[in-house]
Amino acid sequence: MPAGWHHGASRVTTSLTDIAPPPVPEKGLDVWFVGSRSALFWLALKSGFWTVLTLGFYRFWMKTRLRRWYWSSIRPGGHPLEYVGDPWEKLLGFFIAVVILTFYIGIVNLLLMFVSFSLFQSSFVGYSASFLGVIPVWFYAQYRARRYVLARTRWRGVRFGLEKGAWGYAWRALVHWLITICSLGLLWPRMTFWLEKYKTDRTYFGSAKLVQGGRWPMLYRAAIPFAVAVLMSGLIVVWLVWLDPLIPNSANPFGDIFSELESAEEFGFALFGWDRPMRLLLLIPASVLLIYGAVHYRFVTKRILADHKHSDGVRLHSSLNGLRVSMIYVLGTTIAYSILVVGLLAIVLLVFGLLGPEAFLDEQLGMGDPLGDFPKWLAIGIIAVSYLSLFLFWGVLHHVFVTFPLMRHMALTLSLHNVAGLAQVSQRARDEFAEAEGFAEALDLGAAI
Repeated sequence: MPAGWHHGASRVTTSLTDIAPPPVPEKGLDVWFVGSRSALFWLALKSGFWTVLTLGFYRFWMKTRLRRWYWSSIRPGGHPLEYVGDPWEKLLGFFIAVVILTFYIGIVNLLLMFVSFSLFQSSFVGYSASFLGVIPVWFYAQYRARRYVLARTRWRGVRFGLEKGAWGYAWRALVHWLITICSLGLLWPRMTFWLEKYKTDRTYFGSAKLVQGGRWPMLYRAAIPFAVAVLMSGLIVVWLVWLDPLIPNSANPFGDIFSELESAEEFGFALFGWDRPMRLLLLIPASVLLIYGAVHYRFVTKRILADHKHSDGVRLHSSLNGLRVSMIYVLGTTIAYSILVVGLLAIVLLVFGLLGPEAFLDEQLGMGDPLGDFPKWLAIGIIAVSYLSLFLFWGVLHHVFVTFPLMRHMALTLSLHNVAGLAQVSQRARDEFAEAEGFAEALDLGAAI
């Protein structure tokens, strides 16, 4: 191993790219992460700028460049992952998916609305059925997106892959969600395990098939913080509504609380009739614990499932820290959204500065031109560019403070044990995709890396 390196290192000198990675050890492989936050910042900023400038068309190139950067930064045993996706196939796949979805949603919605008005004299049934009809396509798109990313990922020149089975995944996801809802969420770990097993058991690295071992009850320990948060929130609600009500002698506690909240919002006065309303502040730590519990469950289940993934002669091991991941996620999103809120307030001030508050209010009342003597096209252009630039910068910050540290931590805490089976792996054929990630992009499932 080169001098100056140690397990878990995340910084490298500029000359490291010229050094050949070490040979694969016989017993195991540690995973390195060599990307820097500053390099990601400028890459995301430049790519985002071109995406805004091209009205969104460059996002397929932006996503490709970001994936190549992330993939090349993750180096199991010193050998970088490779992402070989083509932005042109993403763009064409998006157009294909949009055409198919437009036809599907348009025809289906037309039929559903016709039946809804004919049989029920209402549009509610039609809209509800239309929403439910998109859910299977949503699960289908999830599986197809994962299959495409794996098919365009290589390590040591060998391709990953995922077998066909998107519709099988879609109907299984529907059944598991139905069971989970009927169990009031108690069987959520069961759904998490079986859906991940369906995908893992169809995953290949070259000729080597990956297998998801273990049993679904093992995931319950990851759900303990979330269960505690739900119990705490439930006890607080019971205390505030029934045991020691906020509104004494109320016949309908929930109804009266919501009606007073609506009145306060509408007329702008305080809720003087409540008994010790400061008790509502207890909901703040309960909400924070709920967020922590949800993030903890999501990532700790990844660690537990990774520890039970294996192939012939190869096993995975993860030492991911749930508390650290939760801190990264909470602090990162707080920073990103704080900048977003401040930026939105600045844009509001910019609007009033360009239009003038008095002229703006006169226009809302139909009494004048809010732009005054200022050129309308220029004011609208400045506001539009500022708005798009704000969300561009928010996306960059999300990459820098959320995605980057999460991927770095997940990579550095992952290792491969007993890797003797890698010597027996042979290449697999390249998977072709007509629509690439088009369905995921059209349904807004492809926003993340």
